[in-house]
Amino acid sequence: MQVTFIYIGKTNQNFVKEGFEMYKKRIVHYTKFNEICIEDVKNPKNLTSTKLKDLEGEKLLKKISKTDFVVLLDENGKTFTSVKFANWIEQKMIQSTKNLVFIVGGAFGFSDAVYQRANSKLRLSDMTFSHQIIRAIFAEQLYRAFSIIKGESYHNV
Repeated sequence: MQVTFIYIGKTNQNFVKEGFEMYKKRIVHYTKFNEICIEDVKNPKNLTSTKLKDLEGEKLLKKISKTDFVVLLDENGKTFTSVKFANWIEQKMIQSTKNLVFIVGGAFGFSDAVYQRANSKLRLSDMTFSHQIIRAIFAEQLYRAFSIIKGESYHNV
């Protein structure tokens, strides 16, 4: 199985980049991992939030295929404990999911078209995080899930 992680815009926060890169290096020991950064929409201040989401959505939808299993990281998604998230990923592996795609939207979330394309939504917390910092948090949880699947001690540290 391949895991693809798609997000909008580069980050200028070094601690986010460093945290994400650290976990990305660990994740690739368990699965194929593909990272896609969608370029920010130009002149977003001149757009309504709906128009911005629509433009970002068009870019996102071009990066996924019809066979991808798409999961939006979304405040209205399903919550899991780390162990249940690991079990969910393991089920996707058993079901021979070829490409499991996780997407972080922009600052205003997702367009209606992206919501319609999604197979699932995942909420990482009841708290709200910036669309940039969630990258490092999600990468850590993905690494944790694979370490749980493999029965390694990271989860118990």
